[in-house]
Amino acid sequence: MEILNNIRIGVLGGGVSFEREISLVSAEEAYKIFRKKNLNVTFIDISTREENKVKEIIRANDIDLAFIALHGEFGEDGKIQRILDDLGIAYTGSSSLASYLAMDKIVSKEIFIYGDIPTPAFKVYDATLHKNNLKACLLKNVKYPVVVKPFFSGSSFGISIVRQEQDLQKALDGALSLQSKVLLEDYIKGREFTVGILEDRPLAVIEIIPKTEYFDFTTKYSDGLAEFVAPAKLKESLYNKIQVTALSAHKALGCRHFSRVDIRLGINDIPYVLEVNSIPGLTTHSLLPLSAKCCGINFDELIIKMAYLALNEKKYFKQVSTISR
Repeated sequence: MEILNNIRIGVLGGGVSFEREISLVSAEEAYKIFRKKNLNVTFIDISTREENKVKEIIRANDIDLAFIALHGEFGEDGKIQRILDDLGIAYTGSSSLASYLAMDKIVSKEIFIYGDIPTPAFKVYDATLHKNNLKACLLKNVKYPVVVKPFFSGSSFGISIVRQEQDLQKALDGALSLQSKVLLEDYIKGREFTVGILEDRPLAVIEIIPKTEYFDFTTKYSDGLAEFVAPAKLKESLYNKIQVTALSAHKALGCRHFSRVDIRLGINDIPYVLEVNSIPGLTTHSLLPLSAKCCGINFDELIIKMAYLALNEKKYFKQVSTISR
């Protein structure tokens, strides 16, 4: 851990998205680990989306490494990564482009399809193009149940499972209150899994068994509303197949170092990729730490590993080897 002793780490948390409170918890958990290791760390609350102000805040803290614990907009969408690139500061997680691709559910699904990675079929409703023309655009060929979700968000905000036509408009209104473009995605009946990725290798497969209809925001961050089987109880061949599919999705988007891939297991044991989370949560309810734990990697080791992976990027070790504070 010698190299980390010679640099100043900034844990970026908070943010401006709907996931601000979750981000603050993730950031606090990471910050506590660095403090426990007696490293030079500071917490940086990103409370604006104005890029010049964000640059000023980061410059004022004089950091060498940014540990990104921001979720949603201005965290997982590539914007904070682009700012850090401009400032020449190493950071955890995927590049600006890969972060954007993972956040944009339409583009990421198109990439999965191009790469022959199974993903649920979908339609896109764009309110700016199809206003007041919903039925002509969508209703003719919608198969129920259907999943309605905003195209550019996380933590399952605005997602609904619609089982009959008369409920579709309400679900669309909810999703459109967040964004102007919405996905209508085929509902895959079956078991739900998630797979952590670390050092660009798959970790343990975890089965998610929600006690509610869907693994939504409330279920994700509330005690007792979901059961997690870690590692998942599957035949070895199927377990490996899910891991391979998850890693393929991670790589297809150009993600690096770590991510978490959500998967639904359909008929004929086909694993359908729902999405790739480029900055997974690091709370007590979060699944990347659980996936790592099943592989013998405790939370402290996970956080430190994330930092090391960022420093290794572009041979950053050489750049910081002469730093003295």
